[in-house]
Amino acid sequence: MKIRYIAVSYVVLLLGIMAVIYMVCKEENQASLDMVYYNGQLKQIEAGLSETVEKEDLERRFACKILYFADKDYETRLNEALRSQAVILDLKSREEIVGKVVWSDGEKLYEALKHDLMIKLEIVCGVILFAGIVFCFIFYAHFIAPFKRLQRFSGEIAKGNFDMPLPMNKNNFFGAFTESFDLLREELKRAKESEYQANRSKKELMAELSHDVKTPLSTIKATCEVLLLKEKNADTIEKINIIAAKAEVMDALVENLFQAAMEELEVLKVEPSEESSLQIKEILDELKFYGNIQIKGEIPECLVYMDKLRLSQVLDNVVSNSNKYAGTAIDVSFVEEREGILIRLRDYGQGISEEELSCVTEKYYRGSNTKGKTGSGLGLYLADMFMERMHGGMECSNICNQEETGFRVTLFLKKV
Repeated sequence: MKIRYIAVSYVVLLLGIMAVIYMVCKEENQASLDMVYYNGQLKQIEAGLSETVEKEDLERRFACKILYFADKDYETRLNEALRSQAVILDLKSREEIVGKVVWSDGEKLYEALKHDLMIKLEIVCGVILFAGIVFCFIFYAHFIAPFKRLQRFSGEIAKGNFDMPLPMNKNNFFGAFTESFDLLREELKRAKESEYQANRSKKELMAELSHDVKTPLSTIKATCEVLLLKEKNADTIEKINIIAAKAEVMDALVENLFQAAMEELEVLKVEPSEESSLQIKEILDELKFYGNIQIKGEIPECLVYMDKLRLSQVLDNVVSNSNKYAGTAIDVSFVEEREGILIRLRDYGQGISEEELSCVTEKYYRGSNTKGKTGSGLGLYLADMFMERMHGGMECSNICNQEETGFRVTLFLKKV
């Protein structure tokens, strides 16, 4: 279809050029016809002179000047006529040239013909130039531009941008070629999304499993510590130490696995739902293996937005950190507010410096009091993220007064 349009355009263009050339040739033919006209007038003048018509009468009648060789000013007037580019024809009498007949309007005719010819030539050049521009535009639009679009498209694909479609025109010479590239883009996009989903599922599974394994390991280590305090038999103590040592090794391995899986923590799902606040008591009871948790007061009974699994991980992280770094009893208290309930967990250790307090929930951050202690710096970061995704929040603060010191973590659960 496009080839047909181009062919028709060029036929019209050629017809236009031929019409202009015809006009120029016609003008030249007109000039030839004008010379025939002057020759006709010359014959009438010669006939009039042969019939003894006055010279002056003939000059007025034919708007010309009659110059005889015998005139005194013949040379002067002839030179003037030549300079003025007048039409000059030989005057004959009985087949002998006796002078010249001069028409002064020949200069104007010549200039008019010259002017018209220049206009026609300019038109021809303009038409040819326009035709060249049209051809360049058509060639660029239908041949060069598609390849430039393919070049930009390939660059975006190389950058990993598979959402940039490749525009197609059904009448384009490269329509099928372009369509193949766009199909390639869609296939690459589907393959990338499939790969992303597969990697996401793997990371989520590794993160959840590695974190869940840490809880029973903590229970094993805590139980070993209790048994070591109570057991007197040397052989049993040795076996308990072996169990504790292996649990430490497993804990370190799981910690490495957990840290590797947490490179993209956003894959962890948090799905809050309407739950009874009394379930918090069940979660805290599961942490009793730490042996030093004291629940003070009653839990306000209401419906809150909560993901029980994630809240269990949050409380486990907070209690585990307090047990590891403070080694004191942990008090848990509750405050009911109009928007939700507050869960306050505090220990009686030395807390952390005020400079480090704002950094404890950052990813991989570990304070100056963590030297010699295992950990990845992800516990409080995860806890803060989980609470935020449950429409709640978390705040850490030091307790410093004359009577006591400690570190407090306040969790907020939003009411339904």
